[in-house]
Amino acid sequence: MEINTKAPDFKLFNTDKKEITLSDNEGKHVLLLFFPLAFTSTCTAELCSIRDNYSVYNNLNTIVYGISVDSLFTLAKFKSDQNLNFELLSDFNKTASKDYNCLYNDFVFGMKGVSKRAAFVIDKDGKIQYSEILENAGELPDFNAIKNCLNGLN
Repeated sequence: MEINTKAPDFKLFNTDKKEITLSDNEGKHVLLLFFPLAFTSTCTAELCSIRDNYSVYNNLNTIVYGISVDSLFTLAKFKSDQNLNFELLSDFNKTASKDYNCLYNDFVFGMKGVSKRAAFVIDKDGKIQYSEILENAGELPDFNAIKNCLNGLN
């Protein structure tokens, strides 16, 4: 995903069964965090880190969305169990993961079509200002670089 290009819009359901679109957030910065699977150790650590530092993103006028191919029902349980304070979106049909070029063809245990761990900062005009797609699902995004990007947008 190239910097300063228009971010692909999406329509995904959150854990409250409400349809969310990226374009609903024009005028705000958005951090998209694609992650492979709920309830796995690295994904839990990543999203709990966001939970514990959510005030930083809130102070940077940033909406955070966690996105995975898990069902919205699985994500609702995960969000509740981890007391996550931001939206999780189900990309069950893999449309957003494909549009953002962050989909594994083959993942562990023969799973196909799982989101890669990825981070995208979308500015208030809907343009990508930061893009990081990780091939190794055990790695975490560079949160310092993300925060620096967001600081530069404010």
